[in-house]
Amino acid sequence: VQLQESGPGLVKPSETLSLTCTVSGGSLTTADYYWSWIRRLPGKGLEWIGFITDSGNIYYRPSLERRTAISRDTSKSQFSLRLVSVTPEDTGEYFCAGGRSAGTDSQSEYDTWGQGTQVTVSS
Repeated sequence: VQLQESGPGLVKPSETLSLTCTVSGGSLTTADYYWSWIRRLPGKGLEWIGFITDSGNIYYRPSLERRTAISRDTSKSQFSLRLVSVTPEDTGEYFCAGGRSAGTDSQSEYDTWGQGTQVTVSS
């Protein structure tokens, strides 16, 4: 399975961060497999943002829930992240990942990762 993130690398404050993860060699509907968005903020560890299950259920990190939306397009084998009202504190490296675990900040709990994409929030 290979994952590839795509989206703008620069977002202005108060605008919306939008990223897409394209999955190849795997399926978004694989049983008991979860597809996650994770980020690494400067000087901090990994922070899971949210994930979508094989059946399409979506879960968000509580601290980000009100600003986050995750969706998927199974026909394109893609899942997406929208983070609204961004601030410079949202600047960091964003990853998509897959695995049989989710909702954890532990890198080892995920089986496969995208290469990551740097997102900078700045005017």
